[in-house]
Amino acid sequence: MVSSMPRQTDTRQRMLRTAAELLRTQGYHATGLNQVLTASAAPKGSLYFHFPGGKEQLAGEALTLAGRELATTLESVLAEAGGLTEGLEAMVDHLAEGLEASNFRQGCPLSTTALDAGADSEPIRQACSGGFDAWHHVLVDHLASHGVEPEAADELATTVLAAVEGALLLARTRRDVTPLRIVGRQLRTLAEGAK
Repeated sequence: MVSSMPRQTDTRQRMLRTAAELLRTQGYHATGLNQVLTASAAPKGSLYFHFPGGKEQLAGEALTLAGRELATTLESVLAEAGGLTEGLEAMVDHLAEGLEASNFRQGCPLSTTALDAGADSEPIRQACSGGFDAWHHVLVDHLASHGVEPEAADELATTVLAAVEGALLLARTRRDVTPLRIVGRQLRTLAEGAK
């Protein structure tokens, strides 16, 4: 029996990673398929072979990949830091360092596209929502593992996610990580009060 799913190849992965990077820095509408092909060094005919749904499919899968990878990274950062507030501070530090290292071009791997095309495309909205949900679950698990009650952990995780996303946007716009640092300090106070 022949599967209708395209084979997983290096070309496909390169295209996904390239698309994720471009979407993160410039959004959905500014990212062209030819740009993805050129930047990933992929043969022209490979796009519709691997992504028969075109740009929308490529973007959705790239966003899903980026969301999963950041969730895994955040889980590691939180776990390595140890304590409740130390984990949140380490997460904010990690995001600030990444923003500075990219010269303020790469904030959240989902927000640029969510703002750009999330209302126009259901697959894009679902991919972004899935990524944010994964990060939310990582935060809930971290909070709960440090004694925060389940309902409070869920609400605090939503607050943390919203505050960090807003701080990333401000920091990227201002080209200054101060908003992230301020949010990090405020999250410490919130988290300490939730125990």
